[in-house]
Formats: sequence, structure tokens, C-alpha cells
Amino acid sequence: MSAQTNVGFAKEASRQILAGGSAGLVEICLMHPLDVVKTRMFGFYKGILPPILAETPKRAVKFFTFEQYKKLLGYMSLSPALTFAIAGLGSGLTEAVVVNPFEVVKVGLQANRNTFSERPSTMSYARHIIKKEGLGLRGLNKGFTATLGRHGVFNMVYFGFYHNVKNIIPINKDPTLEFLRKFGIGLLSGTIASVINIPFDVAKSRIQGPQPVPGEIKYRTCFKTMATVYQEEGILALYRGLLPKIMRLGPGGAVMLLVYEYAYSWLQESW
Repeated sequence: MSAQTNVGFAKEASRQILAGGSAGLVEICLMHPLDVVKTRMFGFYKGILPPILAETPKRAVKFFTFEQYKKLLGYMSLSPALTFAIAGLGSGLTEAVVVNPFEVVKVGLQANRNTFSERPSTMSYARHIIKKEGLGLRGLNKGFTATLGRHGVFNMVYFGFYHNVKNIIPINKDPTLEFLRKFGIGLLSGTIASVINIPFDVAKSRIQGPQPVPGEIKYRTCFKTMATVYQEEGILALYRGLLPKIMRLGPGGAVMLLVYEYAYSWLQESW
């Protein structure tokens, strides 16, 4: 991507947000059938609208904040390798702040769907959580530290690995081979990031999901939850669900990075 230092902040930010949103939109459209396959073998795009509405702005935040943190870190005496990793960490932490309340509502709706006589809307269930538990770490922001870890670690590895390895492996003049070079690095980025961050994902699910004994809170904090799971269920329990996660975020992560880069380059040339 070529740098254009004379472009105003608003225009450059708009390009990054549009490219990031496009990356999320395309990734959902391509990868959503994998979610559906887990429960049915038809209607691959049934229920795709809610993920699109949630993931498109979420991915826009991810890529926009990564670019902004990277720009800010450029004023410091850091190596490019460290800059990419720290910018990715910052992007993930920012993303976590934005998405955690939505994750609490989503997990609550999924976990309690059999107890509802009539499924509540997302907004009505969010109001129910706020009324009952408030906005804090026991209410709409339950599992906040685990979400910070999940998104922070994932994006640190995801962006850090992708940009550092991409700069090491020479660019290929053949457009097809160049596409495959980037896709392969993106695939590895999403896969490695998934392997490293899944214990945080498990902790988040335990904290935000239903507790083993109704009325008793067993899982409260991120690292204590990890320790409890490890002690009671073994190390493999911290990696439960890894294969479907890799199947989704490996190729999905590659798709997002490539769509972002190509969309951003197109916006630079045409707008």
C-alpha cells in the first residue's frame, strides 16, 4: 500500500474504515456457511444478517485502530516488528472495549434460549441485564478482562505475524502467486493467533455463560478461571473448540487481510 502523506485525516480514516468494513462483510459472507454446517446441511446463508450487522463495524474498528496505533508508534524509536505487534495489541484491546457488551448479550441469549417462552430481542435482553446486574463487571461488562485478553492477544499475533512475515518473504511479480503468498501468510496468522488466544476464549465463555451451580458464581476473573479449568479438567480443556475456531479464523483471517489491503489500495487509487 502506497503512502499518501498529503491526504487529510478524515479522508484517510474513511478509506481505512470502509476497507475494514468491507473485509468484515466479505469474511462473513464466505465463512458464515461453516457456522450453519455445524447444525444443518441446507440454507447456508440463513441468519446471516445479524452477523453482518455486528461484524462489519467491528472489523472496521479493528483495521482503523490498527492503522492509527501504527501511525502513532511511528513517532517512537521502535523496530517495525515491535510496532506491528504493539499496534495489533492496541487494536485488539480497543475492539474488546467495543464488543464486550454485545458478547455478554449474545452469550446470554445463546445459553438461555431453552428457558425463554418467547425469545427476547437483543435490546430487551440487554436492558434486562442492566436492570438486574448493572453496567459493571457483573453485568453488561462481565468477562471484560477475558475479552481484553482474547482480542488483544489475537490481534497482536494476527497483525504482528502477518506484516512481519510479509515483509520478509519477497514480493512475487506474478499477481496470482502474490495473492497466494499473502493468503498463505494470512492463513498462518489467523491459525497461530487462534492457537495462542483460545485459553482466553474458553475463560470468556465460562465467565459469561451459565455457571455450573445456579446462584453460585464459580468463574469470575480471567486467569483464575483458566487455573480452575486446568486444575479440574486438564490442559486440553483450555483448547476445547480449537479445530472449529481454526477452520473459521484461519481462512477467515486471511480473507479479511487480503480484502482490506486490496480494498484500501483501490480506494487510494480511485478516491
